[in-house]
Amino acid sequence: MQSGTSITLALYFIGMLAIGFYAWRKSTDSSEAYLLGGRRLSPAVAALSAGASDMSGWLLLGLPGALYAAGLVKIWIGIGLFVGALINWIVVAPRLREQTEKLGNALTIPEFLANRFPDKALALRIASAIIIVLFFSVYTAAGLVGGGKLFETSFAGIFADIPLLAGLSDYMLGIWLTAIVVLAYTMVGGFLAVSLTDFVQGCIMVVALVLMPVVVLTSGGGISAVSSELQTISPDFLSLTAGLTFVGFLSAITWGLGYFGQPHIIVRFMAIRSVEEVPTARNIGMSWMGVALLGAVGVGITGRAYVEMNGLTLEDPETIFILLANTLFHPLITGFLLAALLAAIMSTISSQLLVASSSLTEDFYRLFLRKQASEKEAVNIGRLFVALVALAAIYIARDPDSKVLGLVSNAWAGFGSAFGPLILLSLTWKRMTSAGAVAGLVTGAAVVIGWISLGWNSAFMGGPGVYEIIPGFVAALIAIVAVSLVTEKPTVTA
Repeated sequence: MQSGTSITLALYFIGMLAIGFYAWRKSTDSSEAYLLGGRRLSPAVAALSAGASDMSGWLLLGLPGALYAAGLVKIWIGIGLFVGALINWIVVAPRLREQTEKLGNALTIPEFLANRFPDKALALRIASAIIIVLFFSVYTAAGLVGGGKLFETSFAGIFADIPLLAGLSDYMLGIWLTAIVVLAYTMVGGFLAVSLTDFVQGCIMVVALVLMPVVVLTSGGGISAVSSELQTISPDFLSLTAGLTFVGFLSAITWGLGYFGQPHIIVRFMAIRSVEEVPTARNIGMSWMGVALLGAVGVGITGRAYVEMNGLTLEDPETIFILLANTLFHPLITGFLLAALLAAIMSTISSQLLVASSSLTEDFYRLFLRKQASEKEAVNIGRLFVALVALAAIYIARDPDSKVLGLVSNAWAGFGSAFGPLILLSLTWKRMTSAGAVAGLVTGAAVVIGWISLGWNSAFMGGPGVYEIIPGFVAALIAIVAVSLVTEKPTVTA
């Protein structure tokens, strides 16, 4: 590894740890401060934190890899996500910010649901906590897989001479290093550290995603030369519809449904300073997301042309960003680009670890084990749970053949189906009942798990697979409405 790259990455790691220390000094004196930053996030920090924690390594690995392999037809995933995120900001963000504070100053999504439906509070908190920990372990593992792939591809053999590390593969070293750095600033600084690092990481990510396609186009002879090369690969490589079936289109565009139920994203809405600042945050967040998605598409498409033009070999399409960073740029810039990839990975991991930890602390430890736990004790227990969830994710991510996009899609569907209809209707439909809430939560999660277990997301009834969020989301929606209409009208309304 070039010394310039090492210096850049070292500075990045030091910067993240410094932010964690700053946040520790500012906001770890209470559960509200540790878990929600005291509800004092500015619109810009809230917006980029939501975006960075949303996109993860999927943005720089999974999406470019899918476009590299299949062509522009994979852009429908990005389009679906953009539309879903916009609706999320318009419908969910202002209502969730207002109602979580109004209904008992809820610090977690399970706590909000319990306050919203008090007669089924215990069932909702337990079921929610189990689902959050289960799917976040998988989701966090997807980020760690990205860290492992980065080190396996770019830093092979760098630790080979260190006796204590000699028995670990480059892939596992990458996983452990990524996890340790994230754990350091998340455990120390809590939500504020996660949000501030997300803001910085979001800025780094969008600069990298704009810079890389521009440099590839310049080195490849411009748009016309790149387009011509892609046409030789396949006349349909730049087509939006080539080979796209109706089921395939639905499976791609319905990724957007997942936004309404992602705890690590919608918790940012709970932490914005005021409801009045939500529109500003929305405009910032959607602008960032639009540029970032276009950049990721550019990396995948132009990267394929660059590889073909130069006779290169790429075994794993999900590493196209890493290949371009190592091939085209000065070591200092390479370090910056790899830091952007780490930023994408770490921003999501830290958010997921904190949300899973907060659920275990507030919805398990304080609910069953220590109801009178002090604020200091709760914060320390939260730190312990961060570490435990990270260890579970490391275990899941240990297989070097794991695919980032596959793991993300499973967890995304799980959350989107279990919590998506539940959050949407709990915020907008006064007739929704506690029994309906429990039915929707359990049904959504169960259908997704069952669909994946049966392999119907890969092949269904002799045809292509159907993305599990479609049956999961629809089943949960039907369960909520049906059960709510046949049970007694609630006394507590939104």
